[in-house]
Amino acid sequence: MSGPDVPRAVVCLDLDRTVIYSAAALALDVPDELAPRLLCVETYRAAPLSFMTERAAATFLRLRDAATVVPTTTRTVAQLARVRLPGPPASFAVAANGGHLLVDGVPDPDWAGLVRDRLAQVAPIGEIRAHLDTVAGPFVRTLRDADAMFVYAVVERDALPAGWVDDLAAWCAPRGWRVSLQGRKVYAVPVPLTKAAAAAEVRARCGGGPLFAAGDSLLDTDLLEAADVALRPAHGELADTGWRRPHLTVTATSGVAAGEELLELLAGQVIRTAVSVSGNLGADA
Repeated sequence: MSGPDVPRAVVCLDLDRTVIYSAAALALDVPDELAPRLLCVETYRAAPLSFMTERAAATFLRLRDAATVVPTTTRTVAQLARVRLPGPPASFAVAANGGHLLVDGVPDPDWAGLVRDRLAQVAPIGEIRAHLDTVAGPFVRTLRDADAMFVYAVVERDALPAGWVDDLAAWCAPRGWRVSLQGRKVYAVPVPLTKAAAAAEVRARCGGGPLFAAGDSLLDTDLLEAADVALRPAHGELADTGWRRPHLTVTATSGVAAGEELLELLAGQVIRTAVSVSGNLGADA
């Protein structure tokens, strides 16, 4: 007698500087003749923008065969649509830091209703944007609203005044918002808007199997905390703060090489977990 169906693992992957990398973030520290071959996975204004190694792309396809892979990003829906990961489009994706749950590329209306209710409990985006307009100096290149859910500023890091991000975070906190500095972007995001909540919804819809997650920024901490198995690269905001947890694995490499290593670690762990669960169910049958 065969055992019950084993729920597929759900793997939630942050994108930028976790799985895909801009040219500036590649951090290639080998001679040009030894550099890995790269696959362009995003173009913007007819120019290549984001990459992964060809080996990472092959591993990504192997991971998709073994699990439900969910791109999980702070990007807006439009920004996410530019990314072309290997293989067919994902059945589930998370955009706007959990603000949108995309099912077969379309925002899920039930999830959208839940998000609206949660955002009604904190200060409105207009109040946060107005404050940022007031405190933004010449070091802020652009200031944008993201899908009417959060605000981010593109800044000149070298010109960013000491304490500016901390002061912004202190002002936002009592209003139910949090602040994160990632590369050249400063994000102000409502506390109820989390990747973890959207990941939990996908996990439930997929049968409640194990949750794997990877990310590099403070906005990924809730997702990594919620995962059964978490990974982060040895670079980025979490690396800068030394963030670790017992269930967290940190890559040995940085830059695009870390994206490749991270996917290989995930694929191996997902496959081992599936074999272990299947074996236990067979023993109990």
